[in-house]
Parts: sequence; C-alpha cells; structure tokens
Amino acid sequence: MTLLTGDDDWVVEVLSEAPSTNAVLADRARVGAAEGLVIATEHQTAGRGRLDRAWSTPRYTALTFSVLLRPRNLEPQRWTWLPLLAGLSVTSALREMGFDAGVKWPNDVLLSRTDPADGTRSEAKVCGILVERVETPDGPAAVIGIGVNTSMSAEQLPVPTATSLAVASGAPVDRTQVLIALLRSLFAHYADWLADPEQVASTYGAMSATLGRSVRAELPGGGMLLGTAVAVDATGCLVISTDAGPVTVAAGDVVHLRAV
Repeated sequence: MTLLTGDDDWVVEVLSEAPSTNAVLADRARVGAAEGLVIATEHQTAGRGRLDRAWSTPRYTALTFSVLLRPRNLEPQRWTWLPLLAGLSVTSALREMGFDAGVKWPNDVLLSRTDPADGTRSEAKVCGILVERVETPDGPAAVIGIGVNTSMSAEQLPVPTATSLAVASGAPVDRTQVLIALLRSLFAHYADWLADPEQVASTYGAMSATLGRSVRAELPGGGMLLGTAVAVDATGCLVISTDAGPVTVAAGDVVHLRAV
C-alpha cells in the first residue's frame, strides 16, 4: 500500500509485516530506489537496534519505518552525523506535537515527565534509531530506521525505562499523522543540514538531553568513563570532561546520572 500525504519529498510503502524495514529498504536501494522512498510496516518481527540489539513490537502499537537518503558528494566524516540528525528530527517533531522530548546522545529520543506527587522528573525512551550505510551502483545510500512507541499501553512496554506517546499523553495516537510529522521534520532538517551543518549542530545541542549532564559512558570494549558531557564535535562524537581531561567517545551507551 502506498500512503499519499500530499508531500513531494517521499513515497511511503506500508507492508503488513516485515522482519526489518531497514533490510527491505537496503535491498531496494541496491537495485536503484530513489531518495525519499520510505518503507513502513504494521508489524516488525526482527528489527535491530544499535549494537545489533533485537527490537520488536506488538502489531499496530508502534511506528516502524525506514527512510532512504542519497546525500551526494558528502565528505566521509559527515556521514557520522546522520544518526544524530535523525534523532534531532524526531525530537523536533515530537516537541511540535507538545511532548517534552530530548535527544540522548547519539539518537535515543526521551520523554520527560514530572511526578505530580513529589515534583521529581524522570525520563523514558520513546524512540530508537538505527542508521546504516549501503553501497549501491548509484553511490552510497543511507538507510535511516526509526521506531517510535506510539500506542503501547503501560503493560506492553518492553522495559520500565520505556514509554509511548499514548502513555505520555493519556490520549489515543493517530500513527499516520505522527508519521507524516516525522517525515516532514526529517526532510526539513536534512535539507538544512546539507546547506548549513553548523546551524543544525547548534540546534541539536539545544535539544540535547545529554549535554551538561553527569554521565557514565559504557564503551564497546568493556571500558567505562565518568564525567560531564560537554560537547558534540564535528563528526558527531561526544566529548566528556573527566578528571583526567576531555575524552572523545565515538560509540557506546551513555547513562544519565544527574536527575533532570
């Protein structure tokens, strides 16, 4: 099924079920699919998150989709910013919808809430993103996979640190309208980033839930860093101020230590 949105930047194909929208779209990219193709599914059965973590959702409770981009003549070091760009785009769209959203480095999208009983604030993950580079006969392509918990009930959430738009808002969610808002945000920020990457980096910093926070970075090799997240550099790496000086982190899991 093709979703007609009235926008010219994309074409959306909705599949009843798919193991992974990223895998489907990567195959399409290799045989010449154009930039702007979006593959969405009502039920993703074998999705993948960062660091090859498995990710799946009950049918009709989430937005799971992948977007094909073909940035031309882009310096290799700029490709590492695409995951952050995707996280920024989702965060921006959710803020426009009234959610208190922030992006945790590099691209997890969190919603904040205040406990009415004691006024304490907490964060929960609502969206995960996986960006993959695919080599094609027409040049390298970026497949941006986005999964947003939209309509899950509290009982359906996979972990206590997760949330959904329905849980956060207390209201039903129109997944089609959310998808359109996310795509509009993504393509707008993508165009801005191609034209003025420094401005987009500044916008990312303003929407970051990580910068200025005490963090623990759990590194892929098993190491760990403690310090304060102070910057995101030109290649998308996180700079952490530690007792031994600033350290640049290219990959890893970041845990926020200070209450919001």
